[in-house]
Amino acid sequence: MKKLVIAAGTGFLGDILVEYFKNKVDTIIILTRGENRTLNNIRYVQWDAKSIGNWQSELEGADVLINMTGKSVDCRYHQKNKDLILSSRVESTNVLGKVISNCVNPPKVWLNSSTATIYRHSLDMEMDEINGEIGTGFSVNVATNWEHAFFSHHTPKTRKVALRTSIVLGKKGGALQPILNLVKIGFGGKQGKGNQKFSWIHEIDFARSLEFIINNPEMEGPINIVAPNPSDNKTLMQTLRKVTNINIGIPLPKFLLEIGARMIKTETELILKSRNVIPKKMQEAGFQFTYPDLTEATKELTS
Repeated sequence: MKKLVIAAGTGFLGDILVEYFKNKVDTIIILTRGENRTLNNIRYVQWDAKSIGNWQSELEGADVLINMTGKSVDCRYHQKNKDLILSSRVESTNVLGKVISNCVNPPKVWLNSSTATIYRHSLDMEMDEINGEIGTGFSVNVATNWEHAFFSHHTPKTRKVALRTSIVLGKKGGALQPILNLVKIGFGGKQGKGNQKFSWIHEIDFARSLEFIINNPEMEGPINIVAPNPSDNKTLMQTLRKVTNINIGIPLPKFLLEIGARMIKTETELILKSRNVIPKKMQEAGFQFTYPDLTEATKELTS
């Protein structure tokens, strides 16, 4: 691969991808709201994620475009934040689609972020890309509009994949660190009922999944980016107590989670929704996970 473009590549997931790909490609272009700069083989190019500008030339001749743009969902869902969560995803996707349509040599592959939250709350059924049932509510509405914007663009020379990514567990950000902090102060018991499913993926397998998709031209459409064995909240918390050698684990019932979520300006949906998602397309294509087991994954991430 000669040229990889990552839109909004300066966040948690973008950092994972840059670290993974920086020695595998000639040039990485990061589309960012920050200033233009160059660091070794990585060039940072300014864009506003909603209008066409000088950055559009960077898509010409690119091997791969990965779009990670979107306001964090780790916030309170009042109307202003809801509007920003939706618009940041749809507007960036639409402007990228317009530029690709005008390219003489468009990117060969366009991977666009989506979310495994698109599926319904499920305790009873594992959700794959074929038979999974789409849910309802604000987060699902964001996901469906996001994917609709993505697939609505006619890009005959560009293969498209919507990355229905689960919770990515990493060492330097994301969901794992706040949960570990709770465990370390003794609040590592189940959250809510504890039976809600927890779909996850190790940061290395997240990056490896994208590389696998890039290198396998038959893969397109929505693809679940998730480890093959969904856990549940109770098991997650037990596992984290075990790998950190913390014996005390006070449970947090729903009403306390609601109070805590208001205090830290987030939503309990991020903890209480049952995400029961499996990577059917990835497994059928032959992808081998480095960390299919939650215990081994968390051991590596906390070592």
